Amino acid sequence: MTKNVLFIMCDQLRWDYLSCAGHPGLDTPHIDALAKRGVRFDRAYVQSTICGPSRMSFYTGRYVSSHGSMWNNVPLKVGEMTLGDHLRPLGVRTALCGKTHMSADAEGMKRLGLAPDSTIGALVSECGFEPYERDDGLHPSTSYGKRNKAYDDYMKDRGWEDENPWESVANSGEDADGNILSGWFLDNSDAKARASDEESETPYITRRSMDFIQEAGDTPWCLHLSYIKPHWPYIVPEPYHDMYPPETHQPVLRSDAEQTDPHPVFGAFMEERVSKAFTSDITRTKVIGAYMGLIKQIDDQMGELMAFLDAKGLTDETMIVFTSDHGDYLGDHWLGEKELFHDPSARIPLIVVDPSKEADATRGTVSDALVEAIDVVPTILDYFDGAAVPHIIEGKSLRPLMQGKADSLRDFVISEYDYSFRQARRRLGVSVAEAKLTMLFDGRWKYVFAEGFRPMLFDLQADPDEFNDLGDDPHSAQECERLQNLFFQWTRRISQRTTMSDAEIERRGIDLNEARAGVLIGFPTEADLEAAFAAAGEKPKR
Repeated sequence: MTKNVLFIMCDQLRWDYLSCAGHPGLDTPHIDALAKRGVRFDRAYVQSTICGPSRMSFYTGRYVSSHGSMWNNVPLKVGEMTLGDHLRPLGVRTALCGKTHMSADAEGMKRLGLAPDSTIGALVSECGFEPYERDDGLHPSTSYGKRNKAYDDYMKDRGWEDENPWESVANSGEDADGNILSGWFLDNSDAKARASDEESETPYITRRSMDFIQEAGDTPWCLHLSYIKPHWPYIVPEPYHDMYPPETHQPVLRSDAEQTDPHPVFGAFMEERVSKAFTSDITRTKVIGAYMGLIKQIDDQMGELMAFLDAKGLTDETMIVFTSDHGDYLGDHWLGEKELFHDPSARIPLIVVDPSKEADATRGTVSDALVEAIDVVPTILDYFDGAAVPHIIEGKSLRPLMQGKADSLRDFVISEYDYSFRQARRRLGVSVAEAKLTMLFDGRWKYVFAEGFRPMLFDLQADPDEFNDLGDDPHSAQECERLQNLFFQWTRRISQRTTMSDAEIERRGIDLNEARAGVLIGFPTEADLEAAFAAAGEKPKR
């Protein structure tokens, strides 16, 4: 049987904005159906709470401090192995439809003589994926993002003559007088997008993924279908734009006490422009209505996509991974965007459907095991019967959990964030080198090591909403010390010796290997050399 993988990622989808995760006002039946066919991992965390570094961890199976792409547009260095590098030797076509937020290591490629338009250069430039259609969305009319000419041409064929239809059509509305209402402005979020549902980004990239699957034929494939939404601009076409009035929204998750003497870094992020914008109930209500509409549109497209797989007879041979690169505060904790480590930001939806018979026993279950984004690559590699490479991939395959062979994979999860690019750093007077946060969560205690400041600490058993920071509570000093020791244990891991496995070192580490190679160290006489070889049942080579 041919094996395939459909690796679906949403952008900025919170873990709790699905009906299968308990959202009371949002019905996502098609995503819920995936959960019924597989396992929903309820405690999944990203390795960074911002797009670029999070995705680089998803694609390499490595922690952020291991792969080094610490923030958006910090290039992933040449030489980091990605999902495609692991799968191509197995004969698996590994392709992209949608977003990666990858920045190529142009200087490293130039140093090595890799032309971006060469076969290898293109793969290195595209995070190891064959770029069937890359569409990052973000700012395509500026240097920040990449313009997707294919989408522009599609919209032109639909009759739109706008220079940049992504921005002025798909992500803008218009008022009664025909004036353009840019989706970049949060208070325009309740407008319906000028594009029709069919023309908007989510259905478009779904259709392109179907094109790839149709084209791939019988070749084993791994397709990364990577949606741009529900990431901002928060604007959605009809009929989704007014589906979710305020009574369907979850109440804002914040406490007045959080603003009283907050941790300095937390306080600095409360002062960010986007955080202040979300303190307005009017703005927040408009954004959340659109955010929920964008998720509903994605769910409807999941229905289209699953029906397509059924029609092609591919359902029973295709592993499906459904996840997100991080969450969205949406005004919770007095914050907008993502970046810090409260659950609305760092916790993600993760559903895995493994069609193998070995996974039948866990279908439709919810796992409370602590899992990480870096577990996706080894899970997919495992599904294709690839050899484990733990000296390269730091994540762990989820398949033992899905086959009922394990209850847990780890004692804690890690997430890292480099805030050196943010105004919060300047507001705090912190140097670029010191603007580093690391979260460690052991299932109850969430500990944040903040370079140059006291730690943050939350007891999610007593305080599931994470309102009460115990980082400076003397009664919690012992807990902080315990978690700090776990953190420093993690920092001492070996993560850069990726060119030789532990097994190879073990093989080479036999006492006489150097002597066999003619390097004679520690033998006082030739007789000692001959005695050592005789004890091993060998004769020294001359």
